[in-house]
Amino acid sequence: MDEWPLFGYLVVKGEQTGNTEKSTMPSIQTGYEHIVIGEDRVPSIAGTTMKVIELVAERTAYGWSPEELHFQHPYLTMGQIFSALAYYSDHKEELDQDLERRLQYVDQLRQANEPSPLVARLKSES
Repeated sequence: MDEWPLFGYLVVKGEQTGNTEKSTMPSIQTGYEHIVIGEDRVPSIAGTTMKVIELVAERTAYGWSPEELHFQHPYLTMGQIFSALAYYSDHKEELDQDLERRLQYVDQLRQANEPSPLVARLKSES
């Protein structure tokens, strides 16, 4: 595994091992044991493709506890889940803005595209 310093952080070139797909892009280590910042500046759970914001969105949308998140994502350890939730807690404003931006983008895509033929047919039948 390649490592080099960058802006006071440790950059680690990812790799693939076992059944867990790891990012192949360099990432910046944070003060959170299981959280890295990718080249895209998005915090992710180290050794996985799971973004912190995705885990937080599920917790927010479904009201899932850390244990339920682990049940839904058994490839994540409880340590990874708690680290992601701690990172979110300490960066809540920034990540909430990111989540809102993503939701607005989805709304824009929905408005820009016509409903699928199946959706149109189902709406016409009801």
